[in-house]
Amino acid sequence: MRGSACVSPEGGPVPGDDEEHEPDYRFTLANERTFLAWLRTSLSLLAAGVAVVQLLPEFAVPGTRGVVGGLLAALAVVTAAGGVLRWRGVEAAIRRGRPLPRQRLPWVLAAGLVVLALFGLVLVALRTAA
Repeated sequence: MRGSACVSPEGGPVPGDDEEHEPDYRFTLANERTFLAWLRTSLSLLAAGVAVVQLLPEFAVPGTRGVVGGLLAALAVVTAAGGVLRWRGVEAAIRRGRPLPRQRLPWVLAAGLVVLALFGLVLVALRTAA
């Protein structure tokens, strides 16, 4: 629809590909709240990683606490970095009147947590078997 005149829901022209406009502040604030939620999730994962390494007793397999804590910390880093990238992409899309970018971060986070949960089940099974 490049050649035709596009009209926004408010009745004004839709900005071109490179033209930015000031969006309704509510959209920007909602994007910011979502970004802060990703940061809180990252911080929680990091705190869980530290707690596993520092507070839990040693598992049946030596060195496992360090591996689990390291995986949680790595997932925290991925979540924080992905949250920043997501915030930037959504902000650019809002300002340019483009569709929101597709997000892979929730799938990465869910897959990482599933792997850690399965690893935890194996550790519990090893502890009860011993």
